[in-house]
Amino acid sequence: MTTIATNFTKAILGTAAAAGLLIAGGSAASADSNYTIKSGDTLNKIAVATYGDAQASAGVSAIAKANNITNVNSIFVGKTLVIPSLSGNTTTTQTQAPAVKQAASTQQAASTQQAASTQQTAPTQQTASTQQTASTQQAASTQQTASTQQAASTQQTASTKQATSTEETASSSSSVSGSDASAKAWIANKESTNSYSARNGQYIGKYQLSSSYLNGDYSAANQEKVADSYVSDRYGSWSNAKSFWLANGWY
Repeated sequence: MTTIATNFTKAILGTAAAAGLLIAGGSAASADSNYTIKSGDTLNKIAVATYGDAQASAGVSAIAKANNITNVNSIFVGKTLVIPSLSGNTTTTQTQAPAVKQAASTQQAASTQQAASTQQTAPTQQTASTQQTASTQQAASTQQTASTQQAASTQQTASTKQATSTEETASSSSSVSGSDASAKAWIANKESTNSYSARNGQYIGKYQLSSSYLNGDYSAANQEKVADSYVSDRYGSWSNAKSFWLANGWY
């Protein structure tokens, strides 16, 4: 019987101790705390986060009273508020959890946005690099094409000049020889410095013949042919034409 009573007494004392711990925990949770106002805060928002929706209205009044706030709609960022406990409120510690969760959620959202921004920036940079590479390749291709065309044009021009020179050289050969050939070359040098394209008024070409003599055909072959015919008819030979030129300065 004594043993049973002792055990019963221990059970009662254990229950009382547990109740005491619960009461102590409730008191600790109900203690006043401080809160620094952040951008976007209102007293109602702070009260909801602290006391819960059911006690938000009472919480606003309690916070305003504890901090001598006359206008509950006017609070200032950076000010530290005393957050009083409400009578019978034991949820202060528990209601702080949503704020922690909200902060964690905000950090997670910021991290996600940063990761998304980084991923978006990477493809953008890659696209810009690809476009720059394509532009460089296109510029190089354009330069190469222009260089090739210029080289082809230069070769064509050189080939044309060479052909013209060859034609002029071939055309300059005539039936005259010996002293007449020397006299003919001498006159050509005096008249035009041996240029088939020389012009002086109505006189055209290597032998400065009248355009009417050439009859509109200013080719090297026709200039040679007409010059030989003119000299043969007028002077009989290129040697005689040279002698006339030396005496008169023309032929």
